[in-house]
Amino acid sequence: MITLAQYLQNHANAAVASTITTLATASISISHLLAKGALAGIHGDAGGENVQGEAQKKLDVISNDLLLGALTRNPNCAGVASEELDEISPANQDGTVLITFDPLDGSSNIDINMTVGTIFSILPYHRVGEIATEADFLQSGENQLAAGYFIYGTSTMLALTLGNGVAMFSFDPNTQTYLLINDNVRISPTTAEYAINASNHRYWLAPIKQYIDELVAGDTGIRNKDYNTRWVAAMIADVHRILIRGGVFMYPFDTKIAGKAGKLRLMYEANPMSFVIEQAGGASTDGVQRIMQIQPTHIHQRIPVVLGATQEVEYVRQLHAKAGILADGTVA
Repeated sequence: MITLAQYLQNHANAAVASTITTLATASISISHLLAKGALAGIHGDAGGENVQGEAQKKLDVISNDLLLGALTRNPNCAGVASEELDEISPANQDGTVLITFDPLDGSSNIDINMTVGTIFSILPYHRVGEIATEADFLQSGENQLAAGYFIYGTSTMLALTLGNGVAMFSFDPNTQTYLLINDNVRISPTTAEYAINASNHRYWLAPIKQYIDELVAGDTGIRNKDYNTRWVAAMIADVHRILIRGGVFMYPFDTKIAGKAGKLRLMYEANPMSFVIEQAGGASTDGVQRIMQIQPTHIHQRIPVVLGATQEVEYVRQLHAKAGILADGTVA
């Protein structure tokens, strides 16, 4: 079988290949800690909050430190940005790439032994020889050189795009290597599964309320078929399910918290997952516009997300357009 190292040698430039190898090595350490669970003392809260104001789990902090330490030592990395840290971390001035990551997406699931994962994005660095700043990271998703995620579930897997389709790897605990299991992951343009936190129904804008109400009506409504709800409450798990068997995932604009248009972060979650989904034949928008075309304004920017099967994502976009909804949630 083809190993991750062999795949990267054939498909990626040296800097990107080295960076992904560093990420993969760190992911193995995280996977081992998760496998030990409570025996490794990783369950429970760390006692602090991240920049998002969310309570940090112990493994949030451990995973962040593992990844940050490994990446900043990689000579190809000019700078690193983590969802868990207020500011970016400059690394090697002669590096040619920048890395953003969510060290442990879905970390609230750790204590109940459910799926979590690491999301990453690799961007080009344009000021080689100088110290990286936050402004260097503020590139649209279209600039990504690579993106993907490591998912720690019943097995540890890697989904990766280098901009030419999506490849999926499975971690072999015997050889301690990632092995290629699918070099052309594709998403069906149609689906009968959707993932959304339905408890926020009262906070959604009218187009999303209409869309979900139509899906709930099933074969008795205008969609003329039944839909199933699937919600893991970890973006990485819901996106992985879409890559495996199709579907649509939504964390839309809502009015629950004033000043927060969405829950998910553009740089750490939405952009890398959008790159993966699009490269697998799906679509990704904020309900109004393509996510990969959004120009970031700050490193921890939040946005709404609707991604997956192209027909469903486009239908949601049309509902927003018909209602005159703008990107900021206001009506034109």
